[in-house]
Amino acid sequence: MLEGLHPNRPTHVLRLRTTERAARLMTNVIGEIFDPAESAVAAFETEDGSWLLEAYFAREPDQGAVRNLIRPIIGPEADEAEFQTLAQQDWVKASLEGLNPVRAGRILVHGAHDRDQRRPNDLAIEIEAALAFGTGHHGTTSSCLRAFVDEVKLGKPASVLDVGTGTGILAFAAAKMLKIPVVAGDIDPEAIRVASENAHLNGVAHQLTFYVAPGVRHEAVRRAGRFDLVFANILAKPLRLLAPSITRVASPHGTLILSGLLGHDVPGVLSAYAAQGWRLRRRYDQEGWVALVLSHRHPLPLTRR
Repeated sequence: MLEGLHPNRPTHVLRLRTTERAARLMTNVIGEIFDPAESAVAAFETEDGSWLLEAYFAREPDQGAVRNLIRPIIGPEADEAEFQTLAQQDWVKASLEGLNPVRAGRILVHGAHDRDQRRPNDLAIEIEAALAFGTGHHGTTSSCLRAFVDEVKLGKPASVLDVGTGTGILAFAAAKMLKIPVVAGDIDPEAIRVASENAHLNGVAHQLTFYVAPGVRHEAVRRAGRFDLVFANILAKPLRLLAPSITRVASPHGTLILSGLLGHDVPGVLSAYAAQGWRLRRRYDQEGWVALVLSHRHPLPLTRR
């Protein structure tokens, strides 16, 4: 994303435990109202069955205005929302405690405290320092992993690019499953620092080439040539803007796995990529988020997973 749906260096966070329905509605409302370059919001189920809404802001929000925004959805519960100021690197220190491991086929994303959940044949990815956006629990990352597992069943790409890698989960999954070098970039230097540490933790550092730059504008991408598979788990607006440049670095027979999208974002993103010759092959819906699988050639019938 940025698994990395977070704004660059967030300074404040809103947290609120609520119901699944309320969490989904508030995710949509906050995501619509606030500038996606200055904020990010996610909701996910915790171990006790409740839902946690987290909204991150690049600058201090008007707490009263935010409470009034969500009050029509949750009523007096809006007054229980907690606003916290983040130290500069707090977002990379949040732990996975209380979150269950996430599985997509043989891929298992887990924290150190869940190492005993690994099976002998698992491709285990251990992530400790990251927000829920980057742990695999966020619906966008989990959907991308599911899409990737299904894609590999159809054929193994020889080259992979991960745009907006965040904590590195998608890049690590590709490196472990395909046993090939992977290029991964992010606009945030702190995200790349964290991803690099995670790559060493997971034993794939020798397969990863990281870069810091917006989109695909980096020499590491140019040197690698065309990519058979491109992940871009970011946000709708940058996905639309990146359609021409992602197309230029993708191989003619390649596949794109795009996410960071809410349902209402899908038509605009599909339109942007259709203009570049891409067609929808599969769609994955999870926790209100959508992942899309696109290809240039021989499109298959649309399936939902």
